[in-house]
Amino acid sequence: MKMNRIVAVGVAWLALLAGVASAQGVAWDDLSEAQRRLLAPHEAGWADLDPQRQQQIARGAERWLDMSRRDRAQAQDRFEIWRGMSDDERAAARARYQEFRRLPPAERDRLIDVYRRYQMMPPERRMELRQRFQELSPEQRQMLRERRVRPPPGR
Repeated sequence: MKMNRIVAVGVAWLALLAGVASAQGVAWDDLSEAQRRLLAPHEAGWADLDPQRQQQIARGAERWLDMSRRDRAQAQDRFEIWRGMSDDERAAARARYQEFRRLPPAERDRLIDVYRRYQMMPPERRMELRQRFQELSPEQRQMLRERRVRPPPGR
């Protein structure tokens, strides 16, 4: 019993210390050399950033550095698309992402699999599928969406 209490107190202290570290952000000198090179244009204003924003940027820089050249190119393409969106389009994209995150893991995995298979199709086949979808009535589209979300029993 006493050992459990000691462990609990230790965990509480670690959580508290992590919270304090989180509130302090990331000092420029605590970034890796590679992160500092990548974020060099932001060095002058780094200390003025919100601590949480510093952590987000530091994690983003680390992810960027871990990406392959191909992954970086894809990320840049997605960022350009994001920058070209209106505020309403961005809000809709965020809402769809949150909806996706609320799905059960098996359903998320299934959707990711469907998307990957779609991406592997030849461009002509993808265009054909998009065209067929556009030709559907709103009711048919909704039925298709519902059938995709809830597979028939026994599947």
